[in-house]
Amino acid sequence: MKLDNEIIINKFDDIDIKVDFLIELCQTLQVENLELSSKIKELEVDLAKKTATAELNSEQEVFIQSKIDGLLSKLDSFSDELTS
Repeated sequence: MKLDNEIIINKFDDIDIKVDFLIELCQTLQVENLELSSKIKELEVDLAKKTATAELNSEQEVFIQSKIDGLLSKLDSFSDELTS
């Protein structure tokens, strides 16, 4: 009977050690998850800023192209007047 009790106590000790390990692992994973969530938020903010900058650049390119086209049109008109 004493041997059976020792076996049971040893099994509980093993279970206790494994449970402690799992708790530590879960806590570590929770910390890593929080860090990764924070990093994701930072990256989302950076992406939003870059997207806004790209849209602004695109609008500026369209504006500049429009101005260049207008100036070229004026030059063409002026050139046509000179040759006529």
